Amino acid sequence: MFNIHSKTIPMPGGKDITLETGKLARQADGAVVLRCGNAMLLATVVAAKNAKDGVDFLPLSVDYQEKFASAGKIPGSFQRREGRLSDNEILISRLVDRALRPIFPDDYHADVQVMISMVSSDPEVAPDALAALAASAALAVSDIPFNGPVSEVRVAKINGEYVVNPDKSALPGASLDLIIAGTSENINMVEGEANEVSELEMIEAIKIGHEAIKKQVSAQVELAKAVGSLEKREYSHEIHNEELKDKIFSELYDQVYAVGAKGSANKNERKEGYAAILDAFKEPYVAEEADDDTMMLIGKYFGELKYKASRDLVLNERKRLDGRQLTEIRPIECEVDFLPGAHGSALFTRGETQSLSTCTVGTKLDEQLIDQAMYSGYSRFYLHYNFPGFSTGEVKPNRGASRREIGHGNLAQRSLAKVMPPDESNPYTVRIVSDILESNGSSSMATVCAGCLSLMDAGIPISAPVSGIAMGLISDSETGKWAVLSDILGDEDHLGDMDFKVTGTEKGIVACQMDIKVDGLSFEILEQALNQAKDGRLHILGKMTAALEKPREDMKPHAPRAFTMKIDREFIGAVIGPGGKIIQEIQRESGATVNIEEVGNEGIVSIFATNGDSMEMAKNRIKGIVAVPEVGTVYDAKVKSIQPFGAFCEFLPGKDGLLHISEITWERLPSMDGVLEVGEEIQVKLTEVDKKTGKFRLSRKVLLPRPPKPSQNGEEKKEQ
Repeated sequence: MFNIHSKTIPMPGGKDITLETGKLARQADGAVVLRCGNAMLLATVVAAKNAKDGVDFLPLSVDYQEKFASAGKIPGSFQRREGRLSDNEILISRLVDRALRPIFPDDYHADVQVMISMVSSDPEVAPDALAALAASAALAVSDIPFNGPVSEVRVAKINGEYVVNPDKSALPGASLDLIIAGTSENINMVEGEANEVSELEMIEAIKIGHEAIKKQVSAQVELAKAVGSLEKREYSHEIHNEELKDKIFSELYDQVYAVGAKGSANKNERKEGYAAILDAFKEPYVAEEADDDTMMLIGKYFGELKYKASRDLVLNERKRLDGRQLTEIRPIECEVDFLPGAHGSALFTRGETQSLSTCTVGTKLDEQLIDQAMYSGYSRFYLHYNFPGFSTGEVKPNRGASRREIGHGNLAQRSLAKVMPPDESNPYTVRIVSDILESNGSSSMATVCAGCLSLMDAGIPISAPVSGIAMGLISDSETGKWAVLSDILGDEDHLGDMDFKVTGTEKGIVACQMDIKVDGLSFEILEQALNQAKDGRLHILGKMTAALEKPREDMKPHAPRAFTMKIDREFIGAVIGPGGKIIQEIQRESGATVNIEEVGNEGIVSIFATNGDSMEMAKNRIKGIVAVPEVGTVYDAKVKSIQPFGAFCEFLPGKDGLLHISEITWERLPSMDGVLEVGEEIQVKLTEVDKKTGKFRLSRKVLLPRPPKPSQNGEEKKEQ
């Protein structure tokens, strides 16, 4: 029934990877089961036989999903089933998409769907480093046109050593954590984070990752040979008119080149200039009522002409579309405390890119719940990135966060998380929101800068400021010319061969994201890009610190204050009270928010309040509950009630004792009338704790001078 083929890839550390095809999902164009340890991924690929009319791009969709059953869990959602992809699944889908998309033929426009499902999990195996390998293997054993194979690996630096695909338990101690993708010849994608590492360490990690990728690519080729699927389907998805193309290039090249050579810093001026040239060329064709294919080809070839002319401008004149030098950063303006109602805010403007970021300080109750197949827990730091249509002058419906927005926000969040104070010293939940108000190149890096400034404006004690920059590359394999561009425009991202985002502090790199669109990126170019990025990062950092050099000493008056105290585990129930009665009473009376969690043999009490009086009231109530009264100790007490036989006094919050009438003063009192008043504050001494009842006995008179006793002859006798 089954025609099974498999290939095993030896991996360092003993966790070999096995690729198997021919048993599952046989009606897909390609299907592979990847196994590593107990982790199993099923990858399937299906492509339409023909392209849809008018499509001039690759309609590739990649979906990675973790089945909860793979980890022996039931989803925590209301419907108790897998729903829309989580942010984590979307981020892994993007990693696969970015590795695969550049490898398809440029003229292939049929719909392609890649689906990867984690059907079995292993707590020590990270699936994000395996998903692209599974997807590429499924393409390799299919007849879908594909210039692969490709693969992805994780490279981490642990205890000074580079490790390929390390166990998950070892990752928290890594100083460098990269996901690297590529073919046997080239690297085409890098993403990861680091603890302020050097550019040299980044390059070393990428080289080590590429060696592992070569082995995995070779295994896929051998698997495809065994299956006999090296023949790919024939296709014809584009129409061409070489005569029309030559006419457009010969007649319009100089005009298009001149628009770019003007060096206008305003992208709308360039857009209008290009549109005027195109409209003038189209006039006779419109008058002749040319067919749709011709009009479509005019637009297509004009786009190719802009691509070539713009690239030639950079390579020939070392000049950019907006007139800048290759390493020049656009003008930067930084403002902090921009929004008086926010806990922290910053406006970061770089050229035509602008981010308005806010930092909100919350309590433990504001933690983000994370429910995934392989992880359940809470996050106390998260960043949300919004990219509305008006930021680029477009009409775009607001339908929630797109995959791009989730990916850009994640890069900024990973960058800033590296400088956040550790949870044990930071009781707050922190949320950053970056609203992009203008965009013309690298709004994600503007988010890093604005988000960092908003953190410092809020008084969050980050370890160091972080800045980010996007680098580009334009190269010509025929002439050997290349140029690395600092702080790229949106047009340069589209026209270039590389989009390389780097974030870091003054000491080193904390995160990166690189996508390469061409073959043959040398390590010489990569080193140049990293060093040029460092200069740019430091320049931007200088602009940021001029606006705010370090985190503010104190938070805004309307931001919550936090206090954390540890109590013995036996007192947790006393603070909470039956049905939460006591803790609710403390919160109601003080106005503070109180949270308690049990950690080991201790209770961790977190108190949040917006003013000092509220904080002190809650602290004193809790301290009183957990305090152990000591016999012989003097306390400041308050009279709570008066009885014929004495008064009940609160000497610690929540702890009352009896001050008997005989213990109020040395003189004998006939009654309690006029002796004390409810609410009166007095000093008392704890003299006894009843062993049977646990009741407290108090005395006031022992703190008063004892009057002398009268002598037998009527004279006063002093007490010896």
